[in-house]
Amino acid sequence: MTERRRAVLGGSAFEEQIGYARAVVDGDRVHVSGTTGFDYTTMTISDDVVEQAEQCLRNIGAALAEAGCTFADVVRVRYLLPDREEFEPCWPVLRRAFGDVRPAATMLVCGLADPRMKIEIEADARRHSATPAVPVGASWRSR
Repeated sequence: MTERRRAVLGGSAFEEQIGYARAVVDGDRVHVSGTTGFDYTTMTISDDVVEQAEQCLRNIGAALAEAGCTFADVVRVRYLLPDREEFEPCWPVLRRAFGDVRPAATMLVCGLADPRMKIEIEADARRHSATPAVPVGASWRSR
């Protein structure tokens, strides 16, 4: 039987205070909430945007793992930053996670909930049990 809906909690105090889950598994889809650079075990956050990006990815990776996925299953990612100048320094970190995966991606400049937050990352994944619509390595142009 396919898992219909399950919340994945990440241990953030914000989940309880605001009323959301780090991720939601719905069938073969996994939706990871906007994830910031807080280390949820200590509820601390670095002042450095690159370190925040690294922590975002650790938090997302943990949620994906609990949902039965890896970064290889990510099909869509959104990057939210208050300062567009801070996006490019994060590229090497983001490329390590997504460079081989090549999910659809968007970067938005916007305010975040806490002025200490310099980046927030949201991701959608499809659990590998589903058959891909296009064979790996194929181009949409070859259809």
